[in-house]
Amino acid sequence: MDHNATSPLREPARKALIEALTRYPGNPSSPHASGHEARVALEDARAAIATNLGVDAAEICFVSGGTEANNMAFYGATALRKRGHLIVSAVEHSSVMEPAGRLESQGWKVTRIPVDRQGRVDPDAVRKAVRSDTALISVMAANNETGVLQPIDQLGAVARRAKVPLHVDAAQLAGRLHFAPRELGISLASISSHKMGGPAGVGALYIEAGLQLAPLMLGGGQERRMRPGTEPVALTIGFAAAIGAGGWIETEILRDMMEAAVREKVPSVRINGGEAPRLPNTSSLLMPGVPSEPLVIRMDLRGYAISTGAACSSGAARPSHVLAAMGLSAEASRCTVRVSLGPSNTQEEVAGFARILSEVRTAAAGRA
Repeated sequence: MDHNATSPLREPARKALIEALTRYPGNPSSPHASGHEARVALEDARAAIATNLGVDAAEICFVSGGTEANNMAFYGATALRKRGHLIVSAVEHSSVMEPAGRLESQGWKVTRIPVDRQGRVDPDAVRKAVRSDTALISVMAANNETGVLQPIDQLGAVARRAKVPLHVDAAQLAGRLHFAPRELGISLASISSHKMGGPAGVGALYIEAGLQLAPLMLGGGQERRMRPGTEPVALTIGFAAAIGAGGWIETEILRDMMEAAVREKVPSVRINGGEAPRLPNTSSLLMPGVPSEPLVIRMDLRGYAISTGAACSSGAARPSHVLAAMGLSAEASRCTVRVSLGPSNTQEEVAGFARILSEVRTAAAGRA
């Protein structure tokens, strides 16, 4: 029940990956037959992913995952300028927050747009924040902690009118719900294979045709000179199989069952962002007086993998910046857990989760 951290390899992706590992041993940049076969397979995978997203294959750049894609978007969009202005939301992933922070230390101005108590950005606040030197707007599609969906279509309209590229971290959304960057007015979108049940170690950055980015690395002509290095053909094939596998919309039924069962067993529970549109699989559960860390450990011992609502640094928990931006106290953050379901979960597991949670929360609260 921790699919937002990583989702187990889906069966279509597993089969495609295993077959590709032996079927395509060549380097796709090599001129011989083995290399050509690998190149064709790579481009077929690219085309399948592009079709799923409703974009052109030439707009898909393969990378190692969402973090690299986010970094590529920020540093690629800003490398051609000495300094300027950036807009990010207050609830972004660290792989957006930290590049923005580094650029800020180098002289860039950064506007961090607050969110409401449900974790949503106001598109009008973004519109008002745009300046003549704004180089990039970055707002994630779906939050990794709460599952809250942002009004990307409205933000895309703001960005188009302002003629500023909109970057969207879509790691938690792409491959789960319908996601069409071109329809939404997105110029850059970061996608991660393992969040949708594909293999880890591969992802993509959608780069709108005509948008100029500087590469992060040099040393080869791969990925249209945007990302040098031999492409992992088998991983991209597994990625392509996962993005079309489906099954995520149905997790909303399980999530709602789980939340109803938890409310019955734990009447004091609150769902962070529960009044906003959310991913169908994600619940951020706040249980006052029940610290998340011992609860997560005890649930793990009973066979249920969930996560805390807080990030960890050097082994020490710190309050979630996402929950803080939503107005929650550090204490409330410390008592929040994330449950994120996937296509492999069952009704029996969801029912068992609520029962076990009720049993172990008292013991976890006793360790506070």
